[in-house]
Amino acid sequence: MNALVKPLNITLLAGGVSREREVSLASGAQIAAALRAGGHTVFESDIAPDNLSALDHRPSDLVFPALHGTFGEDGQLQEILESRGIAYVGSGPAASKLAMDKVAAKSVLAEKCIATPNWQVVSSGKYKDSWTPRSGIGYPCVIKPIADGSSMACRICTNISQARAHLAESLPQYGAMLVEKFISGPELTVGILDGLALPIIQIRPAAAFYDYQAKYTREDTEYLFDIALPPAILEKVARMALETYQCIGSRHLARVDIMVDQATMEPMVLELNSLPGFTSHSLVPKAAAKAGISFEELCERLATMAIRDRSPALTDAQAKTHN
Repeated sequence: MNALVKPLNITLLAGGVSREREVSLASGAQIAAALRAGGHTVFESDIAPDNLSALDHRPSDLVFPALHGTFGEDGQLQEILESRGIAYVGSGPAASKLAMDKVAAKSVLAEKCIATPNWQVVSSGKYKDSWTPRSGIGYPCVIKPIADGSSMACRICTNISQARAHLAESLPQYGAMLVEKFISGPELTVGILDGLALPIIQIRPAAAFYDYQAKYTREDTEYLFDIALPPAILEKVARMALETYQCIGSRHLARVDIMVDQATMEPMVLELNSLPGFTSHSLVPKAAAKAGISFEELCERLATMAIRDRSPALTDAQAKTHN
């Protein structure tokens, strides 16, 4: 417990406008309960681009976004918080925007020589029924939205017919889709807390694919800390996760998803999630617990980071509150 920042008045944002709204509400409920258990005053509120009234709540020392997807996680909210000089948990606008755009993030990783599966973008304006994947992708391939989470509209396609069918179905809604080489091998995830890697988790879904149900509703997904991979590979996975975190420009927390190619034993970074979930099924809290950090302490630490890294635009009066 840090007496310099306790008790705090915290505005917790949950819900939002994305397709991950229900996950956000579940995350928000968990975080609010933990912060209250730690002695903080928590004001819970929904938020939308056309309703920012939650940010006018006073007194409020910081904003804790428990938001996923559009507006809450893609840099838009972060830009508003910065412009108002409000301290908040999570990455800044540029890093949030970059992490949310899978294509932009993969391009940056490739520039920095951080391995990521081969990919291409298919847009609705250029898509034809005769489409075939670019050389170096092949089958199976993974087709998913460029800027969506929780495996929304994500499919593993084992042949050209499945790939074309999923593109034809999803392109009218999304406008463009990411087609990525499928990596067969262990699926790992690395939580990052304040620039330090948490214990690596191997995800082993009972279904063929770690989809929305496997992530949030099914109880038969296995989360393993005893991973049957050589220590050198696990060390490389942790190092690549930290390099990705730094490359994206993240702060406070993130989760980096990595596949290990069973043919080459090379780790491949899939993506970075800048505001990972805090539900009962979520991975960063599981990894933190393995490291001896309780859920309440995890939330406490993140609130402390927000105060520590508050924007210079905060007024002198706000800053003096914590000096």
